[in-house]
Amino acid sequence: MAILAAATSVILILTITPWNIVPIQITEDVTVIAVTDFGCVAESVMGLSVVVSDCSAKVGDVTSATFYVPAKEQNEYDRIQDKLAMVNP
Repeated sequence: MAILAAATSVILILTITPWNIVPIQITEDVTVIAVTDFGCVAESVMGLSVVVSDCSAKVGDVTSATFYVPAKEQNEYDRIQDKLAMVNP
């Protein structure tokens, strides 16, 4: 009976837990779009705005940034489907 309860608990946790919103850390080159007192505001390849502290770059420069995004933003299957939708009329 205890094994059945444990197995049911594991299955429920793996089914209910929203794995696709758990943040993951990525590092990529970003393009600086503004310079502020707090650092540079840059745009990532995915179109996300990122604040880079301790930034000495100018507007238009490319710099490296490490930031967190939801795991669903990194879902490769969705990206492939979006690309296919652009190719197929």
